[in-house]
Amino acid sequence: MGYLTEDHRCPRGIFRRIVDALPSVLIGALIGAVSYVGMVDRPVMPVVVAAAALGAVLAAAVRQAVSGRPS
Repeated sequence: MGYLTEDHRCPRGIFRRIVDALPSVLIGALIGAVSYVGMVDRPVMPVVVAAAALGAVLAAAVRQAVSGRPS
């Protein structure tokens, strides 16, 4: 590990990292919301949103753990 030179370029920009992480986060949110709606007879919207947020966070954490690098 040495000093960065003037020609150093980071391999991926922030836009690319967001585009790479977005599908897994959206799928996690969908799974979280659908699983809650499937378990409850009369779902309440704030709880559905919270379940979707939890699913998105868990999906992002699993993606980061599996890939070995932060998104």
